[in-house]
Amino acid sequence: MTAHGEGSGSAGAVEAVFRIEQARIIAAVARVVRDVGIAEELAQDALVAALEQWPESGVPDNPGAWLMATARRRAIDLVRRRETYARKLAEVGRTLEDSAPPPEPADADDIDDDLLRLVFVSCHPVLSTEARVALTLRLLGGLTTDEIARAYLVPEPTVAQRIVRAKRSLAKAGVPFEVPYGAERDARLASVLEVIYLVFNEGYSATAGDDLLRPGLCEDALRLARVLSGLMPKEPEVHALTALLELQASRTATRTAPDGTPVLLADQNRSRWDRLLIRRGVEALTRASALGGAPGPYALQAAIAACHAGAATYEDTDWATIAALYGRLAALTPSPVVELNRAVAVSMADGPGAGLALVDALAAGPAGSALKGYHLLPSVRGDLLARLGRTEEARAEFVRAAALTRNERERTLLEERAARTR
Repeated sequence: MTAHGEGSGSAGAVEAVFRIEQARIIAAVARVVRDVGIAEELAQDALVAALEQWPESGVPDNPGAWLMATARRRAIDLVRRRETYARKLAEVGRTLEDSAPPPEPADADDIDDDLLRLVFVSCHPVLSTEARVALTLRLLGGLTTDEIARAYLVPEPTVAQRIVRAKRSLAKAGVPFEVPYGAERDARLASVLEVIYLVFNEGYSATAGDDLLRPGLCEDALRLARVLSGLMPKEPEVHALTALLELQASRTATRTAPDGTPVLLADQNRSRWDRLLIRRGVEALTRASALGGAPGPYALQAAIAACHAGAATYEDTDWATIAALYGRLAALTPSPVVELNRAVAVSMADGPGAGLALVDALAAGPAGSALKGYHLLPSVRGDLLARLGRTEEARAEFVRAAALTRNERERTLLEERAARTR
């Protein structure tokens, strides 16, 4: 134990440790009680116990193990008290009836297995996408409802309601606390990866609000992706998603000026790109490729990000390869947004006229209605028109784009571009 009388220092230590260990504690407890809502409550009980005891007894040498042992002990006590869980208690093991659990699991892999189960339960298809995101950030990201609400610019009661309903839905559906296999696992893994991807994207380019970036969301998503890579080392798309997020995150520091103004890719200071994250991203992409099989959507996006990361200057970018990769991505997962990105790459490889033709065809086709309220469509079109010298048309497109975006930083940038286009 550390010295007694730490007071508020102990409270800070409890909160810091709990934030780091929360997901593992909830996962381990959920294996015993088979209910993520109850597991979270028991984890919170352990936090309260630490806040009460540590100021007097001192911070334990292994605070995470102390919290884990306390939460698991309370879970076992709860199981004991419930007559309907008598059979389950016998399955857990007679040793639990006679002795307290060890301060740490005997096998660290047991915790990892529990954490993997928690990931799949949090992203179960019985929940809506919004509920999956909220529950994942709450249980695995360790965010409070207030933090999630501020990140997604929705009222805190809305987030709290989503989380409560998600837990209730999981309990009502009797979702087993296990990792699925076969076709169900493939379907659930896609959902897990999608949630992590959505969380990162919202942090990387906020859809609304005063800030372009929300670094906290990016960090939480990247941490979840890294954890998943460690838990599922033979899944190529898991490594591919991690690669994509590492590579995208490497540019975060250069995407805004000191005052928060967005900085376009062409104007970013590449010497400030994080080389460690780039190296980690390339290594993760290599691991994904080494596992074989056709590249999935995250592998293709990671390959595009790697092309950007490997270019010393904007002019050195291999736009032809990027355009080809976007073509493969569009064939694999058809999307108007992917087609719009492909048009940008084509404009850089073959000229703005070629890009504009693709954009106009996209807007006139079936995808046009889907992109009707998407501010990047007129923004891209304005850029292409400006490069072609059609300044009046370009200015009108920038004005239209500014009116469509809900992000204040992007709106300011687009209005400035409209003013400069003469």
